[in-house]
Amino acid sequence: MSAPVPAPVPRLDGEVWRLLQEWLPTDDDPDRPQMTLSTVTPDGRPDARTVLLTAFDRDGFAFHTDARSRKAAQLAANPAIALTLLWPGFTRQLVVAGDAEPASPQQLAAAYRGRSPYLQQLAWLNTAEFARLPHEERVARWAAWAAAHPDGAGQPPTWAGYVVRPVRVTFWEGDPLAASRRTEFTPGPQGWVVSVLPG
Repeated sequence: MSAPVPAPVPRLDGEVWRLLQEWLPTDDDPDRPQMTLSTVTPDGRPDARTVLLTAFDRDGFAFHTDARSRKAAQLAANPAIALTLLWPGFTRQLVVAGDAEPASPQQLAAAYRGRSPYLQQLAWLNTAEFARLPHEERVARWAAWAAAHPDGAGQPPTWAGYVVRPVRVTFWEGDPLAASRRTEFTPGPQGWVVSVLPG
């Protein structure tokens, strides 16, 4: 007997979408939020690092990286992922749990074009070989690359991106006058189901 096929996760809508629009900056805001991206290693251990939230829409949350990175290898083996965004002063926290899938070529190109010149150059030079160089040589090579590409360079072949399709979205809010609390959304048969939980 075959395993049941899981129901598709609904698009972000209703109250969960309203809160996301209220909490997160628009995609054209150049000051992108930083978030902790957590993946699973081959031996089942959590792994985490900080990345930028590139964009979000009703289908999920996008981020970009190098295809040769450790997180890319982990996601190829296990797409389960969590994103954690923390606001200054520990006043708000947003946690998204879901599955990551590769971004489309159009999404990749748009995200690269939206990166700052520094981050575009980083996409080209952020390699293990470059990291092992002495600091003085890294500075020199960085400057040489920038001088050779005054107008930037096209998207590198190792540029990769993912869209996280959420299966749980949790909004945590602190309260100096009362206890903190979480508002959590999970998919149900009729859309997103909300639960209010202790902080």
